[in-house]
Amino acid sequence: MAGRDPARRDGSRHRSRYGRFTGGPDPLAPPVDLAEALDAIGEDVMAGYSPERAMREFLRRGGQDQRGLDDLARRVAERRRELLESSHLGGTLEEIGQLLEQAVLAERGQLARDVEMDDTDRAFAQMRLDGLPDSTAAAVSELGDYEWRSAQARADYEQIKDLLGREMLEQRFAGMKQALEGATEQDREQVGQMLADLNDLLEKHAAGTDTAQDFADFMDRHGDFFPEDPQDIDELLDALAQRSAAAQRMLASMTPEQREELMQLSAQAFGSPQLMEQLARMDGNLQALRPDLNWSGSERFEGDQGLGLGDGTGALQDLADLDALAEQLAQAHQGARLDDVDLDALQRQLGEDAVVDAKTLSDLERALRESGYLRRGADGDLRLSPKAMRRLGKALLSEATTRLSNRRGEHEDRRAGAAGERTGGTREWQFGDTEPWDVTATVGNAVQRTAAEGGDPTASLRIDIRDVEVTETEARTRSAVALLVDTSFSMAMDGRWVPMKRTALALHQLISTRFRGDDLQLIAFGRHAQVMEIDELTGLDAMYDKGTNLHHGLLLANRFFRKHPSAQPVLLVVTDGEPTAHLMPEGVPFFDYPPHPLTLAHTVTELDTARRLGAQTTFFRLGEDAGLARFVESMARRVDGQVVAPELDDLGAAVVGSYLGSRTGFDTGHLGDWYGGRGFWVG
Repeated sequence: MAGRDPARRDGSRHRSRYGRFTGGPDPLAPPVDLAEALDAIGEDVMAGYSPERAMREFLRRGGQDQRGLDDLARRVAERRRELLESSHLGGTLEEIGQLLEQAVLAERGQLARDVEMDDTDRAFAQMRLDGLPDSTAAAVSELGDYEWRSAQARADYEQIKDLLGREMLEQRFAGMKQALEGATEQDREQVGQMLADLNDLLEKHAAGTDTAQDFADFMDRHGDFFPEDPQDIDELLDALAQRSAAAQRMLASMTPEQREELMQLSAQAFGSPQLMEQLARMDGNLQALRPDLNWSGSERFEGDQGLGLGDGTGALQDLADLDALAEQLAQAHQGARLDDVDLDALQRQLGEDAVVDAKTLSDLERALRESGYLRRGADGDLRLSPKAMRRLGKALLSEATTRLSNRRGEHEDRRAGAAGERTGGTREWQFGDTEPWDVTATVGNAVQRTAAEGGDPTASLRIDIRDVEVTETEARTRSAVALLVDTSFSMAMDGRWVPMKRTALALHQLISTRFRGDDLQLIAFGRHAQVMEIDELTGLDAMYDKGTNLHHGLLLANRFFRKHPSAQPVLLVVTDGEPTAHLMPEGVPFFDYPPHPLTLAHTVTELDTARRLGAQTTFFRLGEDAGLARFVESMARRVDGQVVAPELDDLGAAVVGSYLGSRTGFDTGHLGDWYGGRGFWVG
């Protein structure tokens, strides 16, 4: 077999290899659409997941048009099961058995036809054939010194030795079985020399005495045996050790009978016991140099298709690939990234479409981390950034106003013109806007768009809805809005936790973008109450402490109203239960169920205070609790307030509509009709 072209050593011959782009993000890849991922992550965060876990869950599930890690892991598991259930490891032994049977049959026929043969010799030959042991390995060994009369029988027997040698080498060197088919004695000697030189190189490397020149010399002499084209000793070691470890696992996966047969037959490989000695020496060297590989595992193959030694080793390598991919796709260890997935192994096992899915998920993960929507806090955990909160709030506000429009049959009314003051800014027109157009900006947008589309704005100009900008206005009267949300045990248990957070975020988005002069305070009340920023509330885990301390929540709201004496107080209370706790003078919450008269008295006192401060009050009653219904109805009447009993899906629209009613003169008189008669107002 020819040696390697020595021109490679001095670099005089340029060689190029082509593959997928690996120098960073693909410059030709389309941008990743984060919209669906961010919406899903936001929902999971509000359900109590950390942003890190929420991102992991989305990557695991995938999107509407994007397969996720679960799908890839399922395909990996199916591929693994298919390998084990379709094959068994006795293919080489079966093939040797067939060759032996053919040889014996051909020899018997020759003995019967050879009329010139001495009867004594014929009888002795037939006796040897009749007395062959049942074991294939023992029979092959028994016939080692048999004098074949049939040329076909002799060829079949020699093929057994050739097949064994090629299969033994195929176990350690992929492709060797085909390369050595029909090999000459000289070719076999070259294989023996390669193994001897390889073992010398491995032992020098283990001792730390090898040099780069040693590797180069070895590859010059024997490079044709290694189509993988390793570039250094470590690449050579990795390729050989993985194959050798798979060969050891294959041997361990065989039945004891198969193992015994194979060990006896191995001495017949190429008719040269030295081959097995060199292979055993190589296996020992590789295991010492790469002890981290799995050298002792086993698998249970239960299929009908027999695999030869080389193919069986390849199957064990495939199983190792699949096990590694399963671990990589699980992303279970700390610091796991989708960049860790071996795309080459994925392509080998599942094909190019799986690589595309994994690459897209990896790009999505990278884009999420680099987009600014997720940020890492001082504790190292990921959090939704203000940018992400704004995006999520915008989506929730849009959903709420859409429901508001659909329920009422018309869009929300915003203050404009004489009813509001211009801020000096403009913005793109959105459905439902009633603010006046900014004519200069609108016409300028139309001119730029027409020119960009190849038209002549001086000849004809048409204004598209995309061109329209409106003048921003804000109402003259400022509001101080206190949104009190129930965070008691029942809210978490009855599926109201996420709708409550969605509502708070939608209202926060509306006030922070459309009514910037207003002040909003978010107050969560369970066994006790606390003021929260929007990111704290949306990231709040479900709380399972019993107690609905509306008294404490109202106390904080009234404190907030007093800090804004020139603003119109607006009190919005979302709850699903009667007050069962109040704050005692020493600051400790008192809890009792059914509601204690003292708890009700303290709550009513703070509600009366809110009325004296001029608060416009709306209760949003969740659930069908009769006691709660009676309580909020009586409280609403007491403070000339309102009650709405929305479905959970309509909670955001109800709260936004109530705020708009208090803020802009929005017609809230028909909110009861929006909720199928379940909502009502008390004035």
